[in-house]
Amino acid sequence: MNAATSKNRPDQLKLLEYDKAESIINKYGIQKPEAAYVYSKEEATAFAQKGKIALKVISEKALHKSKSGVIAINLDATSAGKSYTALYSKAKRNNLSPFKILAQRMSEPGTEIIIGANTDEQFGKLILIGLGGVYVETFKDVSVRTCPINEYDATSMLRELRAYRIIAPEQRTERMLVSLLMRVSKMVASNEWIKELDLNPVIINKEGYSAVDIRIML
Repeated sequence: MNAATSKNRPDQLKLLEYDKAESIINKYGIQKPEAAYVYSKEEATAFAQKGKIALKVISEKALHKSKSGVIAINLDATSAGKSYTALYSKAKRNNLSPFKILAQRMSEPGTEIIIGANTDEQFGKLILIGLGGVYVETFKDVSVRTCPINEYDATSMLRELRAYRIIAPEQRTERMLVSLLMRVSKMVASNEWIKELDLNPVIINKEGYSAVDIRIML
């Protein structure tokens, strides 16, 4: 949760394995793209047979994949194998071990937001929403509440953002995001061991939303 990380963040926080994070996300009905670990260029190529994918290096030493240059997007069955080899070599060269490579189905383009959470020594669990991707650091247009939140809280969080009409131009989108915020709040409040969470970006498009990048810290 980059924009609202506690100043007293413990050094011993550990990244939850993606498959375990995915099972938690599924339990609370949060939508995300199809994804799976791949362990060879052949497996990456096979995953890309049904449509374009992204490949990501998953490592505690490279939590911000774009900044670390350990992500490749819009790959088809022709390019997936070559990109797998390049990412694997780069991760080795940059001493990112232990690491795995995740293949993920590409989502339709749309508006990117961040939903994050962390644990503050004074206030307890906090939840955040704002413009996602690089914009969360650039514009710092975010809204924060303590968990758990209700429908009124979630609605207020959205409407106090300067980018409110960009993020939720229609009532349908607002209702969808209010529901998503409440689901994330419930997940964070109900699991004490979740110390930090980043869903960044969550892509909002005509199909709904998709939590493209999931990071849960223990």
